[in-house]
Amino acid sequence: ATMATKPLLLSLLFLALAHSSLASGGIAVYWGQNGNEGTLAETCSTGKYSYINIAFLNKFGNGQTPEIDLAGHCNPATNGCTAVSDGVRSCQQQGIKVMLSIGGGTGSYSLASKDDARNVATYLWNNFLGGKSSSRPLGDAILDGIDFDIELGSTQYWDDLARFSSDYSKLGKKVYLTGAPQCPFPDMYLGTALNTGLFDYVWVQFYNNPSCQYTSGNTDNLINSWNRWTTSIDARQIFLGLPASQQAAGSGFIPADVLNSQILPVIKRSPKYGGVMLWSKYWDDQSGYSASIKSSV
Repeated sequence: ATMATKPLLLSLLFLALAHSSLASGGIAVYWGQNGNEGTLAETCSTGKYSYINIAFLNKFGNGQTPEIDLAGHCNPATNGCTAVSDGVRSCQQQGIKVMLSIGGGTGSYSLASKDDARNVATYLWNNFLGGKSSSRPLGDAILDGIDFDIELGSTQYWDDLARFSSDYSKLGKKVYLTGAPQCPFPDMYLGTALNTGLFDYVWVQFYNNPSCQYTSGNTDNLINSWNRWTTSIDARQIFLGLPASQQAAGSGFIPADVLNSQILPVIKRSPKYGGVMLWSKYWDDQSGYSASIKSSV
């Protein structure tokens, strides 16, 4: 018996080692806030990204008529963004997930009540997901889900919005939920929503937050924060959210060589590791950052 089990043990050991060294993730990127970053279809055809967050639906809730802002890409007010559907379909055909990101750093959004959250979920379903509406801002393509990038407004009812949005999965195609909390734990806006356990991907913003980000020569704060997030949040996968260039954020940029050699090998040990999120497509074009980290992610 001992002779027969040896090859089996060796092959299992080999599989374990192969798996641990190949735990590869994907790169998520925000697209939409700079007209000079190429179209959505062009963004996906680079082959660099596995997830795209279309940024941003930055006006909604509190009884407001929702508005999407795609900067210089197109003007939704004149129905000029419906062609984005072609890009969405092109990305999805390549296996890339496309989310609508709601919120952002500027805008007018808030949830006033549980009913308000229900109304916003219905709006999102009918206008961007599997529902029907005569006024779909991005045309008729069905996005994969909703990204919560909540940085202002109310701190309540985001958990209700998550539940109501997730419930639409029962009507057929799964509605993915993703979130972009700031790295101080727990996140002031999204803490309760993330605790629902309904989120698939959480890309934590490890920038513009000195207490939990990389600073020159110090990876400890970031890695400690990463460990806290990955052990405290019941999400399918957690991503390291980073600026794609020095100019993309006020602080927290990590040189590619430091990320590749000192940080990724450590955080990839987490079974929750999903990859890296970058702000943004435009800044990635300027820096070439994703190309210099992709083989390590």
